[in-house]
Amino acid sequence: MKALPFFAAALALSLFTSAAFAHDPSEKVTVLQDQVLKNAPGKKAMMIEVDYKPGQASIAHKHDGTAMAYVLEGEVISQVKGEQAITYKKGQFWYEPAGSEHLVSKNASATKPAKLLVFMVLSPDEQVLIPLKN
Repeated sequence: MKALPFFAAALALSLFTSAAFAHDPSEKVTVLQDQVLKNAPGKKAMMIEVDYKPGQASIAHKHDGTAMAYVLEGEVISQVKGEQAITYKKGQFWYEPAGSEHLVSKNASATKPAKLLVFMVLSPDEQVLIPLKN
C-alpha cells in the first residue's frame, strides 16, 4: 500500500515537470511531499522545490491551487498578472491565490543559482501548473 503514495508523487512530478520543462529541460523541480489533507476534505497539500540555474526562467503559467513561495537561495523575480514584478531575496516569500496568472518567475542573477520552496493547496484532480498560451 505504501507504493501508491510514491506512485502518485512520481506521477505528479512527471506532470508538473513535463509542463515546466517545455522551455528548458534543465530546470529542476522536486516534489518533496504530496499529502491528502484529513482536515480539509477534497484537498491536498504539496511541497515543491524549484531550482533555477543562473539566468533561468519558468514559462508563464497559472496554478489551479493556492501557492506560497519562499526563497531558499539567491534572488527570484516574480510577477503575477495585474501586479508589478518584485525581486525576492533569500528568506522572503509571497502568496498567489488560486487561478493567478504567474507571468514572470525567474532567477534574478545571471551568475548564481536560485532555489524556491513552494507550498500548494489544491484538489487532487487539479493541475499543479498550467502553461499560459500567450
